[in-house]
Parts: sequence; C-alpha cells; structure tokens
Amino acid sequence: MAETFDEATTLKRRTFVAASTAAAGLPGLTSDRLPISTPAPADRLSTVRLAVNGEQRTAQVDNRTSLLDLLREHLDLPGTKKGCDQGACGACTVLVDDRRVNACLTLAVMHQGARVTTIEGLARGERLHPLQQAFIDHDGLQCGYCTPGQVMSGVACIAEGHTGSREEIREWMSGNLCRCGAYTNIVSAIEQTAKEA
Repeated sequence: MAETFDEATTLKRRTFVAASTAAAGLPGLTSDRLPISTPAPADRLSTVRLAVNGEQRTAQVDNRTSLLDLLREHLDLPGTKKGCDQGACGACTVLVDDRRVNACLTLAVMHQGARVTTIEGLARGERLHPLQQAFIDHDGLQCGYCTPGQVMSGVACIAEGHTGSREEIREWMSGNLCRCGAYTNIVSAIEQTAKEA
C-alpha cells in the first residue's frame, strides 16, 4: 500500500530525529569533548582598579578582558549591552572619564584608575537622568536593546555641545545603531534634553 503524504512526512521526521540523536551521541560531539576555556597563566592576569559609577571597584582579570566583559562579567553590571562585539553598533557605549567609549573595543587594563559611568550610574536613586526620562517621554525605547548605549552616547553628545540641530545630533549619534525604528524618537529625546539643560 502506498504511503500517504502524512505517513511519508512522519517517516522523514522520524528518520531525521533518529539521525540527529545518533549524531549527538558521537564521541567527537559529546559535551565532555567540547573545548573549554583554560585559565589564564598568572603572568597574564592584572588587577584593575576603577571608579565605576562613583564606587571604587577592583577585579583581577585576564589582560585580554575587554572593558565590556569586565563590567558585565566581573562587576555584575549587565546594563551595558553586548551587541556586535566589534564596535559597530554602539550598544556597549559607556563613559570613561566623561568621554564615550565602545567598551567592547578597549581592554580593561588600559583604564587603570579611570572613572567609568554605565547606564546603572545615571539615575539618582528613584530619579531618572533627564535623558532617561526623555527617552520614555518620546518613546525612544521600543525593543530597548540599544537603549543603554544610546542614552550614554546621548549624554555625551549633549555634554559635547553637538545638539545644534537634528542633523547634528544624528551625525554625532551615528556610531549608535537603532534597528527597531526608534531613531527619530531618540533624536527628539536628545534634542529636548539639550534644550532643557
């Protein structure tokens, strides 16, 4: 008797599941064979001291640790987002000594003694930073993933005085990408905050 379409589809699905299960059991693919990261030798470790959001913080890190990974993985400050991890999207923007920096592109050991401000350090208790409030007022959040980097870059953009026009704001915020379409609202939030500053 000929297979119906459903029987043929079911058979193929069963074959696929069985083959996948068998492949997962191959010695080369088991989890105990997966490469694991090896700890850095002692000569590759450094103690980094930073003033993060007004608080002195110290961490021992591999010299290859980015500032982004130091903040997120060692200092438990996940507000700074890891986006492209190549400095192209700006999601990881923080302020280092009041200058905006893509935290994924710089090593933590390069900022010994620096003042670092992350998104967690902008609000004063329950009172949001004026730009954070403006993002809410102008619906500049949408998906929200880029928001911390946008806000940090916007704070610097205002402090640098690059808010003379919407075009100027766009130019000086061009290192921060918004993929969900909130960009017009982000520019409005920065424009409003700059006028009220």
